[in-house]
Amino acid sequence: MAIIEVSGLRKAYGGRAVVDGVSFAVEEGEVFGILGPNGAGKTTTVECVEGLRRPDAGTVRVAGYDPAADRGPLTRLLGAQLQESELQPKITVREALELYAACYPEPADWRALAERLGLTDHLGTRFAKLSGGRKQRLFIALALIGNPRVVVLDELTTGLDPRARRDTWRLIEDVRDSGVTVLLVTHFMEEAQRLCDRIALIDGGRVTALDTPAGLIGRSAGGTEISFSPSAPLDTRLLADLPSVASVAERDGRILVRGTDETAGAVLALLAGRGVTALRLRVTEATLDDAYLDLTGPDA
Repeated sequence: MAIIEVSGLRKAYGGRAVVDGVSFAVEEGEVFGILGPNGAGKTTTVECVEGLRRPDAGTVRVAGYDPAADRGPLTRLLGAQLQESELQPKITVREALELYAACYPEPADWRALAERLGLTDHLGTRFAKLSGGRKQRLFIALALIGNPRVVVLDELTTGLDPRARRDTWRLIEDVRDSGVTVLLVTHFMEEAQRLCDRIALIDGGRVTALDTPAGLIGRSAGGTEISFSPSAPLDTRLLADLPSVASVAERDGRILVRGTDETAGAVLALLAGRGVTALRLRVTEATLDDAYLDLTGPDA
């Protein structure tokens, strides 16, 4: 069952459509990612899901509720970590967690969240004195403190160091495993590839691709890349004739072959049949970075 349904969403500012006909559905319990270049309409889209902006056209439903009209029910089932947020400068981490927990009938254990996010040693620190990374961790905790059915995370690991980022990923995986639906906006391809069950790629205010990470990677023009130095002269036309090969090039004595997952085996089989050894062999699989660059415009 879809817990988030967005259909024909449109939002314009000053006569310019920032979101222009976006549609997607998020299944309950999945991590659904939104990727795209700056200014593509990602944050405006999720702000309409959160009820922070009213669409000019189209519909948005979260568990059947209209975010713009049903604010009360929505706030009880949806948690959000915004791209840009602030708290009162003098409020402490403990006070913020206790305050937000008091707003929900069955809040999560804020002490456990603080421990998991590395905030326990900073409970007495005022918000204004927190580093950027610790502020980000606090906002993640506040998004989860109401035990939401849906949580929207907009650039959740921006400002975190690599270790804290991976710790946060494990937390999100735990959240997903508990049955919470996660709508994740991110610029980190590794993050999206690890966490997301499906990804919508938004470019120019429109959804230009929607698939699993593996499905998007499969669309990449890069595919699988094999490079090697042949131990004996080799006619590259033999490689180009293989059915799984997309292109063959020779550079500085090395042969570069692009194709599919089956290409490496086919190339090695051909070489073996001709008594040629692939020296300094390197096989590189396409990544979500490759897919992103292939599926977005040149200015992304």
